[in-house]
Amino acid sequence: MAVNSRQKRLSPGGFVIRTILILWAVTTIFPFLWVINNSFKPSEEVINTSFALPKEVTLGNYTNAFEKHNILKAYKNSLIISGTVMIVCMLLGSMMAFGMTRYCFRGKAVIHSLLFASLMFPVYSTIIPVFRNMAGLGLLNQPISVILPQAAGNLSFAAVVLMGFLKGLPLTFEESAYLEGAGTVKIFTAIILPLLRPSIATVAVFSFLWSYNDLLTQLIMLRKHSSLPVSALLIDISSKYGTDYGLMASCVTLIVIPVLIIYFILQKYIIKGLTAGAVKG
Repeated sequence: MAVNSRQKRLSPGGFVIRTILILWAVTTIFPFLWVINNSFKPSEEVINTSFALPKEVTLGNYTNAFEKHNILKAYKNSLIISGTVMIVCMLLGSMMAFGMTRYCFRGKAVIHSLLFASLMFPVYSTIIPVFRNMAGLGLLNQPISVILPQAAGNLSFAAVVLMGFLKGLPLTFEESAYLEGAGTVKIFTAIILPLLRPSIATVAVFSFLWSYNDLLTQLIMLRKHSSLPVSALLIDISSKYGTDYGLMASCVTLIVIPVLIIYFILQKYIIKGLTAGAVKG
């Protein structure tokens, strides 16, 4: 008689693993809850009782973040930059994966090797020549000065993930479409892109979050206060209002919450895309 899986005893190894995962979850979640708790306190109360619940909940810190520091403008800048980087990586990455996995051409092996080799070099190692090029073109303090290096830095990762997924897909649909007279563009848009949806979602989330959190590139390329994204705005606020811990906590909360929302909504696509690419690639 089969034993219900819920009635099975937990092995010692499983108990240790679950204990470690629970402790890891607690240490990861606690700092975020601590920041949210302090965001509803005045700065003096944060200093005196940072680990206690607020004596009186106040929204003054959030009011200052929106009214005095124009955090909505910073959100807009972040969405323009990170959204554009995400779209560019999705589109160009899928086109690169389609060409590299479905066509044979001279120099393909070299390009394939260079594509993987580029993942070994940190993006920040090229920040000085990139900055000089942007300054020479007069693009500093504009979103394009951040979009171009971030998109270039994410493109190799996007292409590798999509190539791993596309290599495992059968050629049956494409061959049938070719026999029916469909062209390359039609096959790519009507067949390849729908099949790549799980991996494209993975690329979209990772490229968006990487761009959203890329503080160094934002600080180097953008100097005007009105052009700062939310991550760079937090540094600007901390340098001017470093002792206002309540304001800092509210700004950190406002910056992290959108990332968590995006991750929770798309987490199943992230896992599906990565595991599918790993198995089929």
